[in-house]
Amino acid sequence: MQLTQRQQNIYDGKEGEVKAKIMKTLVMYGEAFGATRMADITSDKGHLVTSFGLSVMKPVYELMDKLIESNAISTQKFTVDPKPLDPNVPKNFLQEIFFKVMYSKQKDYDEQLKKLGIVGDDGYTCTCYMDEVGNIPKEGDILSWAESSAVVYANSVLGARCNRNSGIFDLFGSIVGCVPYFGLLTDEGRKATWLIEVKTKAKPEAQLLGSAIGMKVMEDVPYVVGLDQYFKDLDDAKSYLKDFGAATASNGAVGLYHIENLTPEAAKQKRALLAENYQTYVIDDAELERVEKSYPIIWKDKNAKPKLAFIGCPHLSINQLYDWAHKIEESLKKKGNKKVVIPTVMTAAPGVVNEFKKSREYSVLVDSGVIISSICPLMYMNNPQCGKMPVITCSNKLRTYTSSKFMREDVLLDTITGGAL
Repeated sequence: MQLTQRQQNIYDGKEGEVKAKIMKTLVMYGEAFGATRMADITSDKGHLVTSFGLSVMKPVYELMDKLIESNAISTQKFTVDPKPLDPNVPKNFLQEIFFKVMYSKQKDYDEQLKKLGIVGDDGYTCTCYMDEVGNIPKEGDILSWAESSAVVYANSVLGARCNRNSGIFDLFGSIVGCVPYFGLLTDEGRKATWLIEVKTKAKPEAQLLGSAIGMKVMEDVPYVVGLDQYFKDLDDAKSYLKDFGAATASNGAVGLYHIENLTPEAAKQKRALLAENYQTYVIDDAELERVEKSYPIIWKDKNAKPKLAFIGCPHLSINQLYDWAHKIEESLKKKGNKKVVIPTVMTAAPGVVNEFKKSREYSVLVDSGVIISSICPLMYMNNPQCGKMPVITCSNKLRTYTSSKFMREDVLLDTITGGAL
């Protein structure tokens, strides 16, 4: 591993033993993947995946204390994934007790994150790249991020460069200011080894299309054609690509995708991004139907009435909140109902929620009984008590990681506003 003088000084312990251990850890991480050098981070902010104060994560808290005590804090401010707790989200008595025990270290961990460099109390979201949050890397920026859906968005939609790091490595890179240079940081690693031909009769649902691609290509890079016809430009597609990318990253392990004529690198390089001997995967309506039917329903009672619906994993954009408000308002009127018939939680970043509160649509959702939260639905569901609940969602990420049942958006809308299951 070739290090710059600054990097070598840290490695040799000239900035303290703790930073030396961090640099040595990152060097070993890079060498495991064939990296021959480190790349300096160029983004303004980092993003950490570990936001939850699980009582069993004692080694993490001990590590954080050592970092703070040795002043080995982040060289850049950072955002972090959503918290798992919100008193406004429905819980029964046993679930409430379980959450208090399970996340007993939440307040202590929040204090550690403050000392390490979190941007503030509104910095908890998996969609840190929203305008209302402000952690938006520039094209070509080198990042030290974790969180699969944030990394794939930064790489693909923003054109930044980041590998799919795990928790703690994200913070380590931000502390020493560099990350191993391999994989999605390199030009070669960003080449597409799959050509995806979208041949559906209408715009495919983002969550299903992303799921199909993720399960097919796994960790490879796909180049998607036929999707750009449904959008005016990249800005028009951002909310869609957020959900699409999250599905590719959770149903597979995609860290980067290219959309012909839309995403930055594809708009410039076009099919020159395709590697030699690429494979082709054709997706039509029949293929999406096959993929959806393959999803298992792991409820104890597969015909149980849903007790909760989650919309927003990853967190919703403000345009998606507007859209859902209009659709719910219209659907309730058609059905002669004033409120949703199933408890429904919509999640979005704190900054997005604060801006949304200024709109008429916010009142529409609240008056219809919808709970708007900045919780992490995945961490809410990912425990034995909540895992037993029949929960529905239109998020393929939430379906993949929990016991939630997936529904297309139109089916879920009909269900929560009074339609038959």
